[in-house]
Amino acid sequence: MDFAFTPEQERIREAVAKLCARFGDAYWLEKDRAGGFPEEFHRALAADGWLGIAMPEAYGGAGLGITEAAIMMQTIAESGAGFSGASAVHMNIFGLNPVVVFGTDEQKRRMLPPLIAGRERACFAVTEPNTGLDTTRLATRAEKRSGTYYISGQKVWISTAQVAEKILLLARTTPIEQVKKPAAGLSLFYTDLDRRYVEVREIDKMGRKAVDSNQVFFDAMPVPEADRIGEEGRGFEYILHGMNPERILIAAESVGLGRCALARAANYAKERIVFGRPIGKNQAIQHPLAANWMALEAANLMVFKAAWLYDRGKPCGAEANAAKYLAAEAAFDACQQAVMTHGGFGYAKEYHVERYLRESLIGRIAPVSPQLILCFIAERVLGLPKSY
Repeated sequence: MDFAFTPEQERIREAVAKLCARFGDAYWLEKDRAGGFPEEFHRALAADGWLGIAMPEAYGGAGLGITEAAIMMQTIAESGAGFSGASAVHMNIFGLNPVVVFGTDEQKRRMLPPLIAGRERACFAVTEPNTGLDTTRLATRAEKRSGTYYISGQKVWISTAQVAEKILLLARTTPIEQVKKPAAGLSLFYTDLDRRYVEVREIDKMGRKAVDSNQVFFDAMPVPEADRIGEEGRGFEYILHGMNPERILIAAESVGLGRCALARAANYAKERIVFGRPIGKNQAIQHPLAANWMALEAANLMVFKAAWLYDRGKPCGAEANAAKYLAAEAAFDACQQAVMTHGGFGYAKEYHVERYLRESLIGRIAPVSPQLILCFIAERVLGLPKSY
């Protein structure tokens, strides 16, 4: 048993941290205030080849695993970029896994290199306003006529749709009443986000203003059959292959954000003098921060256990979900404690921790609620009856 990263993995962390150091607190504070996609940051990562870290070498990627991708994403979040930085590249890392696994060689040659090089950006469109996490009940339709699909419907909480050129989209090709089980009859497409047939409305939200979230409306958007991934009707099965990596990466990012907040709180506690002594000398300050450190480190072990299992082709659903749950809760607690450690200054934007607290909620909410993770563990691990 070896808990150490390899020298190559350590070099990844060092190189990504060095790149992130070029985008300091002032950069992310301005992005949080004014919004706008972090183009410069995205471009820098693309130029150094990081966008294809887990993509096959044959198509321009590095051919590494989710473990290396988790190290990279955790380092980005821990640098102070938080979810503003991580979400700008998150889709590149796991989103096109269905194309890698189920796409034809022609599709991989056409679809992957532009994404890896940063020439194209993609958004991931599954969630709908009236179905939430009940994905099999989604209502967006893809009707096929003369070799072309026409997509109509609505998606919600679609990140980067304001700037994306491409979209990975799940739509129903066979009405639910005509299939044997609800998961059947859904098909997956990776295609142009053709704005002549699409309306994108940005959602004004609590945090992560640098990376847009949107409602997306499709009005008979034409999609060539060549842009369908895999077989018609098996799209739900295909997106499942991206869910465990997504949970692992969200968990890694949450740990990174929590560590960043914890480091700021500890440094402030050393420097802030009240009643003639640093506030960090008080156990009421020390003990919560020490507990945050332990929770983050415990969550991190589950993150990399899940990544290790995934990269070896072993079942990792329980571990990936547990990592996401534990990391999100630990990050939220650490960010909240960082604000409280700063006292009134924690509420001021210039100290950054209030942004971390707002962003930490992303890891708790998305892509699956903590309650559903608890249900998953109860049913799949403990063998308890389904509760919903």
